[in-house]
Amino acid sequence: MDLSARERLVRELTDELLVRIGREAPANAERAPDRATDSPHTPADPHGAHPAARDLAGYIDHTLLRPDATETEIRQLCREAAQYRFATVCVHPSWVRLCAGLLAGGGVAVCTVAGFPLGAAAADVKAYEARRAIFDGAREIDMVLNVGFLRSGLDDRVLEEIACVARVVHEGDARLKVILETALLSGEEKVRACVLARTAGADYVKTSTGFGPGGATVEDVALMRRAVGSSVGVKAAGGIRDAAAVRRMIAAGATRVGSSASVKIVTEDERVPTAPRAPAR
Repeated sequence: MDLSARERLVRELTDELLVRIGREAPANAERAPDRATDSPHTPADPHGAHPAARDLAGYIDHTLLRPDATETEIRQLCREAAQYRFATVCVHPSWVRLCAGLLAGGGVAVCTVAGFPLGAAAADVKAYEARRAIFDGAREIDMVLNVGFLRSGLDDRVLEEIACVARVVHEGDARLKVILETALLSGEEKVRACVLARTAGADYVKTSTGFGPGGATVEDVALMRRAVGSSVGVKAAGGIRDAAAVRRMIAAGATRVGSSASVKIVTEDERVPTAPRAPAR
């Protein structure tokens, strides 16, 4: 499918979904993605632009979501985040309080997950996970949407679930990212998921958990960016392991990147003297 055909599909699906849902987007759905809870070094409006080498870390959620991660590894993750000034550390909820204490006042936020990695928990369970994590110090919540509901055409239930969690997250002055698990979805389903997330008030849409059958692709990031427009962030995650891949994702429209290879990425990038400019869009 060529670019113009994809853009027509996005417009048509957006119009159709908004009519079907029968409601206007909540006020916070059109908020720019640079909420006050951003780390101060995170680029405010990086859509489609290549950052300078020294700023690349500000796009990255430094991630450790292995189930066997130890406290020693979590502490090392936080030391690295503070040293390189990543946007956040992304950890399981049980480590949020520790990370928030270690990173307090340092400009690096704590991100955690809800309904992870399958997305099949009940909406109120995901909302409770988010509320508890915010109480413990999380500033960003990456929630997995219910892929089965989406693929069943239960758009109202998907919308209600995201809106339920978004209310809790925004009441806590935090940010919500909605993980689509794009490798499980068709192109039409990816667009529907993006429109539903935007309409429900999500701050970001995110490609993948990193535990599914595939990770982020440039094509998916570009499609998601067109589907949500400029008012919602796009996070690319899953299989991103070098600086060149990060730059491709940013050029495609990502405003955040999740990776467990963050230190390799930024130290590799320090050897690049000049960052290439993004192509005209």
